[in-house]
Amino acid sequence: MRLACERPDLLGRSLSQWDCTELARQLIAEGIVANISAATVRRILAAHQLKPWRQHVWLYPKQPRDAAFYATVSELIALYTRPLGPDELVLSVDEKTSLQPRPRQHPTQPAQPKNVPTRCEHEYKRAGALNLFAAFDTRSGKVYGQCYERKRQRECIAFLETLEAEIDESIRTIHLVYDNVSTHHGKEVRQWLAKHSRFVLHFTPVHCSWMNQVEQWFSILQRKRLRIVDFESKDHLRAKLDQFIKEWNQHAHPFNWSTKSVAKIMAAAPALAA
Repeated sequence: MRLACERPDLLGRSLSQWDCTELARQLIAEGIVANISAATVRRILAAHQLKPWRQHVWLYPKQPRDAAFYATVSELIALYTRPLGPDELVLSVDEKTSLQPRPRQHPTQPAQPKNVPTRCEHEYKRAGALNLFAAFDTRSGKVYGQCYERKRQRECIAFLETLEAEIDESIRTIHLVYDNVSTHHGKEVRQWLAKHSRFVLHFTPVHCSWMNQVEQWFSILQRKRLRIVDFESKDHLRAKLDQFIKEWNQHAHPFNWSTKSVAKIMAAAPALAA
């Protein structure tokens, strides 16, 4: 058990993680046992509910989880859950970057009977990339989207101008939930916002992209439209992304961010309990 709970590198092995075979070899090499099989190691690990070959990515918080952090989280939760006025709109906004067409030499083959899966040729050509700017209406689920060649402040402003033109003038306050990337709050963007007062920005805390609801929609887009990337060109990719958004909007639905569902988020908020 001691070996399984230590990094192999610290014991002089060039391994990222232990598996049953390598643990068995190490036990024998250290003289702990004369002989042991990988199957026996597996049974011992199972009895202790230990799987050293599994990996979970985590991030040590560089930003303190202090009162200011929880105040920002509380503000966003309120924005997502409180009743809105008839002249208010809340949009979660972000970009899905580096979307490559990857044209194939031979067309993708659809699934066939007898468990023949969809077949996509391994070889592909590079044909540039697009960046999808998207805004998710947190109350209706409607998505606004636009593709651009690059991701800079000027593209951010161009997308804001698209929102300005598409959203009815009766909506006098448009809340935008952004992350803290400089593209979203640079000098050019701030100058544009100063002339368009109905846009109000709200920023998620650092390393809290999960609080931006458009990320949930991006995961749906990835699973349903971008799992197989075999578009002929950037224009073809752009057209298919536009089509996906139109089809989504025909059956759009919001995500269930209720006061109960976010209670778990704030359960670890000692600053609020004080």
